[in-house]
Amino acid sequence: MTMIFGVPLAVFLGQLLLGLINGAFYALLSLGLAVIFGLLKIVNFAHGAMYMLGAFATLLGMRYLGINYWAALLLAPLFVGLFGMLLERTLLRRIAHLDHLYGLLLTFGLALIFEGTLVNFFGVSGARYPTPEALQGGFQLGFMFLPKYRAFVLVAAIVVCLATWYMIERTRLGAYLRAGTENPALMQAFGVNVPLLITLTYGFGVALAAFAGVLAAPLYPVSPTMGSNLLIVVFAVVVIGGMGSILGAVLTGLGMGLIEGLTKVYYPEAANTVIFLVMILVLLLRPAGLFGKEA
Repeated sequence: MTMIFGVPLAVFLGQLLLGLINGAFYALLSLGLAVIFGLLKIVNFAHGAMYMLGAFATLLGMRYLGINYWAALLLAPLFVGLFGMLLERTLLRRIAHLDHLYGLLLTFGLALIFEGTLVNFFGVSGARYPTPEALQGGFQLGFMFLPKYRAFVLVAAIVVCLATWYMIERTRLGAYLRAGTENPALMQAFGVNVPLLITLTYGFGVALAAFAGVLAAPLYPVSPTMGSNLLIVVFAVVVIGGMGSILGAVLTGLGMGLIEGLTKVYYPEAANTVIFLVMILVLLLRPAGLFGKEA
């Protein structure tokens, strides 16, 4: 039997792949945070709640409206994105000129309200969402059995992450977004509706979180606390990659998933803390993050 540092090759590769799948969730959620902070300078503590709302929209849409998974994959992010746009127009815009701390406190309060409301109606025990029939079963890879749905999650998350990076960094729309947030007065003079751009950007960022929630629904119990449990880890990933770095959020999310997976093989006791240890190390050596720009 082939061994890698005392661990069977099959176990090593299996944990590596599972870590990459978890990393896809980290990348997708970190990307939404990076888009919102990088372009709008909002520390969005309601991001985990938006992830949770995406999962709940999927579950409740199936129960009460008969919406299947494939429709929910589009409709749930759209619904949560529109809700996010409403929050930006009615609440966040009113404090946009104030210190970032006010935005953090406001979004943190909103997250508590959303979570508490759903706990009141549904309790804290999670509900299961069935795996779509087309994605049931799996692939025998030799070293492990890979469920089709987990493979789909990995591919879907990477495609969405890369498409978002390309849109922001390589298209005219992305140039407008960056210019509109860096020099809004100049863009207004050129006839660009900057407030609308800001609203759409926030809506898109929270829609990414909701998309991750839809992907998570068949894998994890759908509960009101599922977002708060993941949010701190995702913030750590964003800090490691560099606050506001789009590419950094994607690559760091995937990388941290791999590191977490390998830690479960060699030292399982540290699996839940290894990302925070990496964050501390990065902050000591490079405070702006691995892909962030020094101030």
